[in-house]
Amino acid sequence: MRTLISTAFVSLDGVVEAPGGEPGYRNSGWTFKEVEFLPEAYEIKGREQQEAAALLLGRVSYEAFAPVWPGMAEFTEYNKMPKYVVSTTLTEDRLVPGWGETTILRSLDEVAALKETDGGPIIVHGSAALNHALSDAGLIDRYHLLVFPLLLGAGKRLFSTADKDAQKLRLVEHEAYANGIQKNVFEVVR
Repeated sequence: MRTLISTAFVSLDGVVEAPGGEPGYRNSGWTFKEVEFLPEAYEIKGREQQEAAALLLGRVSYEAFAPVWPGMAEFTEYNKMPKYVVSTTLTEDRLVPGWGETTILRSLDEVAALKETDGGPIIVHGSAALNHALSDAGLIDRYHLLVFPLLLGAGKRLFSTADKDAQKLRLVEHEAYANGIQKNVFEVVR
């Protein structure tokens, strides 16, 4: 079974919306505008590209990333790997050309089936609504979180508010950086 990893930049109050500058959000770009950049705090981002074998995105994140990431030197490894987009509305003709093999998955059952295939870890970037659904369905195996010392108040949250049983996590890696960012890697305890 493949490991499904959710990776996120998250504020201390759980907001994941528009960390890199996506338009339409009052705190857009909060990861770089509000906190001093320290390269060592982002080491895990490079490691994720080396370890992941596939990229999983929701439609909204796909439509934001696909036109931009292929031309960014920081994401060259993602350009090479297969991509999966979970969407009930995206059509093949709206896939961005030139970003490699991309498959549309129509349901969480298809995500669960993908996890059963051979291959390395599958990583989820952004995709707040997809993260909610994956977590609620028990499909996420690990979280890679860079927690920023900010309270943003409003915005999409990483975790859903569904009324469900408690889910225990095991901290397997952590580090705090001089700029206040904390790296927390959690495995989901089954």
